[in-house]
Amino acid sequence: MKRQLVAGSVLLGAVVAGAVLGLLLIAPSGSDPAPAPTPAAPLAPTSRTPPEADVAAVNVAARAIADAITRHDSAAYGKLTCRTQTAEALANLQRTWDTAGEVTATLPKAPDIRGESATVVVHVEGSAGIKDTPFPLHKLDGRWCVPG
Repeated sequence: MKRQLVAGSVLLGAVVAGAVLGLLLIAPSGSDPAPAPTPAAPLAPTSRTPPEADVAAVNVAARAIADAITRHDSAAYGKLTCRTQTAEALANLQRTWDTAGEVTATLPKAPDIRGESATVVVHVEGSAGIKDTPFPLHKLDGRWCVPG
């Protein structure tokens, strides 16, 4: 029994000593912590200015998306896609838009163009609420279109 008591005391002492040492290591010492290192500047620019022709074409596509949504014109939207849409897919889209009721769609910010890809955000307001939806665009055979 005496051995168990001694072993328990030694173990308890080790735990307490470890806790005290841990607190001393992480507790503030009264001096200000060293400032965080500043991130290194990138070696190469991460973005470049897209060609004016791409900016113009993406803006035209973005306005066409917003107009198709506002007018509930699934056929016009279908012409903006990279792949020909089936009649069934366009009919489903038309039903969704017809159910939504009157909406307005606007472009709240400039498109983000990165090489052959772009994203346009369309802001839609209607009786069901407000939603900002990002639409991806891809340059395919010189034409900007919605993938899928």
